[in-house]
Amino acid sequence: MNILEKIVARKREEVAERRELFPVRLLEKSIYFATPAVSFTRYLKRKDKSGIIAEFKRRSPSRGDINPYASVERVSIGYMQAGASALSVLTDEQFFGGRNADLTEARRFNFCPILRKDFIIDEYQILEARSIGADVILLIAECLDKNRIEQLARTARDLGMEVLMEVHSRPQLDKLNDYIDAVGVNNRNLENFVTDVQTSFSLASEIPDKFVRVSESGLDDPSVVAELRRAGFSGFLIGEYFMKASFPGQRCREFINRVKALEGADIVAGS
Repeated sequence: MNILEKIVARKREEVAERRELFPVRLLEKSIYFATPAVSFTRYLKRKDKSGIIAEFKRRSPSRGDINPYASVERVSIGYMQAGASALSVLTDEQFFGGRNADLTEARRFNFCPILRKDFIIDEYQILEARSIGADVILLIAECLDKNRIEQLARTARDLGMEVLMEVHSRPQLDKLNDYIDAVGVNNRNLENFVTDVQTSFSLASEIPDKFVRVSESGLDDPSVVAELRRAGFSGFLIGEYFMKASFPGQRCREFINRVKALEGADIVAGS
């Protein structure tokens, strides 16, 4: 099995285990079920925001440890003070060193939209995402068929959440449906972890305008983000580049300021 298949196989076991430990009726007692979710897409399109989705990630299967002892409170607040539009929090423990408590902690200190970054294959995980404070979930087209994506996306919509569907190739766009809010182009191939930002540029025009476009992975150059915005992208998910710094929030601030400077120069040049 490749790494994605291993992760999905483990997710099936994990969902069964967690359903026994935390039944749905318990999840539904969370205060977040009565709290309206914050709109992910609205924040990404706001003119006063950067479009940066800053990610909290301790490690990855391809890179190993990135920042294993990072504080959720300090990093997430730093991201928001830097001007990020949204947060992404890894909740997979075995492969990424995350946990559900990380997202809930980020929720305690921030009012922005928060994406639960995980490998969602079951409705239970969406209820769980709502119970821990997430506003938006990720559905990965690589590991879900078209009908399953629609079923899961509809569940999220019924709970007042938004859905980011992640693709890596043109055929995966055929899995889109009316319950999807945003399309994320993962520049990293999840089968071999090779990263190529050109993937986003290649798929930009293939994504219908009704969906908010998000570019994910391998974004470490402000000029590339500025180019992606011109290509129609509104969101830019960045994790490793920020998290491998001693002060992720500071690196995020410097990155956002550089993107703004480049975009300001473009406006002046075009006027």
